[in-house]
Amino acid sequence: MTPLPHAHRRTWTHEVMGSVATARLVFDHPQNGEHEASVADAVAAAFAELDRMDALFSPYRADSEVSRIRRGETTIGEADPLVAVVADACREAAIATDGRFDAWLGGSFDPTGLVKGWAVERAARLRLAPVLGKDGCLAAGLSVGGDMQLLTADGADWIWRVGISDPARPGEIIATLDVPRGAVATSGTAERGEHVLDPRTGRPADGSVASATVVADSLTHADVWATTAMIAGFDDLTWIATAGTTTGLLVAADGRTRRWLGATEVSVGPAPSAPLL
Repeated sequence: MTPLPHAHRRTWTHEVMGSVATARLVFDHPQNGEHEASVADAVAAAFAELDRMDALFSPYRADSEVSRIRRGETTIGEADPLVAVVADACREAAIATDGRFDAWLGGSFDPTGLVKGWAVERAARLRLAPVLGKDGCLAAGLSVGGDMQLLTADGADWIWRVGISDPARPGEIIATLDVPRGAVATSGTAERGEHVLDPRTGRPADGSVASATVVADSLTHADVWATTAMIAGFDDLTWIATAGTTTGLLVAADGRTRRWLGATEVSVGPAPSAPLL
């Protein structure tokens, strides 16, 4: 199934979290009048939600709750209640990934590897999901830095088609994924170098994975497991048996690829020529 040729797409962008947030909504007819204004309000509310989460969690902002915790000026329990929610999610992720994810690496709290996905998912579900199904709204998606939560109205004949960037060739697509609804997260070395640390050793991941893309129902979940895939390395897919992801793609530093569906690895062919998201 492919995206409907008659669908009408609207796109908004907003700078946040040191990146660009993109909201995409899909309708079965052109928008105008009162409903168009309500959609714009929903998008603005989603972006405002991301701004608020950035103010709470950014380790690069001196006044954020996370920065204050790291300086010892407050505690997780004393901070905004959402900080405790994220801390609990980080503890659960550490257990689920067998220590491959750790928000306390180095002894201080840094939820960066989880909180962006969590914030995008939260904003999408709180602010964009209520628009679905109203006045022909077929689908809504929210992304930051390429990590995206994709929503589709019940009964809508819509599939999100997502292009996966080739880490060795900027601007090129190495594969496409069709996602009816769910989340897509990618972790890699192309833009930020060897920035992913293995909590078990305190050193950078082994570098065998140039990019890891994970699809799951939840972007919080997909984000954590994309980081985990980088740390596990290209030769280790044992973690997919319990991860609960939908599918994913690893691209090795030497260009080799591995893909899985659920808990089963599948063969990978060349990327098809098709319209992309």
